[in-house]
Amino acid sequence: MNEPSENNENPLTQNSNRREHRETVKELIISLIMITCGALIASFAVEEFLSPNNIFDGGVVGVSMILAHITGWKLGILTIVINIPFLFIAWKNIGHVFILKAAYAMALFSVCLELFEDLPPIVKEAQPILATAFGGVMLGIGVGFVLRGGGCLDGTEIVAILINKKFSLSVGNVVMIINVIVYTAAGIRFGIVYGLYSMLMYFISSRIIDMIEVGLEQDKSVMIITEHGELIADEIYRNFGRTVTFLHGEGFISGTDKDVLYCVITRAEVHDFRSLITDLDYSAFTTFTDVSEVIGHKR
Repeated sequence: MNEPSENNENPLTQNSNRREHRETVKELIISLIMITCGALIASFAVEEFLSPNNIFDGGVVGVSMILAHITGWKLGILTIVINIPFLFIAWKNIGHVFILKAAYAMALFSVCLELFEDLPPIVKEAQPILATAFGGVMLGIGVGFVLRGGGCLDGTEIVAILINKKFSLSVGNVVMIINVIVYTAAGIRFGIVYGLYSMLMYFISSRIIDMIEVGLEQDKSVMIITEHGELIADEIYRNFGRTVTFLHGEGFISGTDKDVLYCVITRAEVHDFRSLITDLDYSAFTTFTDVSEVIGHKR
């Protein structure tokens, strides 16, 4: 009789591995689609709204835009050429998957800049406010999609990650310092007004990026301190289909045992949830907190 090989896997394990592989491929495809859409939108915003109006992005893209205006060189070529050294530097220090996605995003972004360059600008120079607002929104959407896809368009972020590993400066602070330098240079070269427009555009795009990364339907975490935990938990499940996590608490003054219930709901459910808790236990202490990201099932 043949002995079972140590390399033979249980059929259930094989099926599990196949499912994980399919999920990995699916996630990669979705990631590449998001990066592709983001690079297209971001490059369109730069060429059709920002660059024609002397409104500049931050980081490597901003430096490339300034150099393109001064030298007349192609923006797409400058962007990829300046970004390449950062990719090489990061190859040994940051995850290779991230670098490969970043390289794809940067290359596609540069190609799209070339494709959109010959199109007539949507907003002329006489309307800088429109260019700032709509350019900032579109750029934020594009960059947000790229970030959600696991890539990046700008070597500045790579520099910030590397500096963060060696020093106490956060990634956000490093990016901010670099961008302040870029916008100061833009203001000196093209006039303070354009530097201010660029800063306003960056503020708008940053807020849009946050919305895209966090999601438009931001969740709320709820903590309820009550003496009627079982009743409230049952009603939450019956009305909202959500389970809760029970914690044990004790009143500092009263010394009585308390049930502490924790769950996560959507922003749209807050009003009805608050009404339900108030009706069930008017004395319950309830807090609602913003949740930036949820991993797993809210049930």
